Amino acid sequence: QVQLVESGGGLVQPGGSLRLSCAASGRVFSINVMGWYRQAPGKERELVATITRGGSINYADSVKGRFTISRDNAKNTVYLQMISLKPEDTAVYYCNAGIYSNAYHDYWGQGTQVTVSS
Repeated sequence: QVQLVESGGGLVQPGGSLRLSCAASGRVFSINVMGWYRQAPGKERELVATITRGGSINYADSVKGRFTISRDNAKNTVYLQMISLKPEDTAVYYCNAGIYSNAYHDYWGQGTQVTVSS
């Protein structure tokens, strides 16, 4: 059984910083793309950033220059460092990964709430 477990969400003031982590556990042979998505109330889930196993990165325009995605392949973990947070960054953040276990599947974490408010 493969699981993605996220941590690091919380309440932060505008201009503040947070770091999200997501670790894959269970029968993991290898991980292809890892990424972060978010969903604000009343809105569809949207891509925040993705990173391939080789380190190729893609960001949503709304977070470029403020968010940094990275991964530790040895730990099967992906991170999202967020700075200069804005109220419009408030959302539930979900980790996503394409994982080779018994077969290839797309996995999602349970989500972690990020609230940016004064």
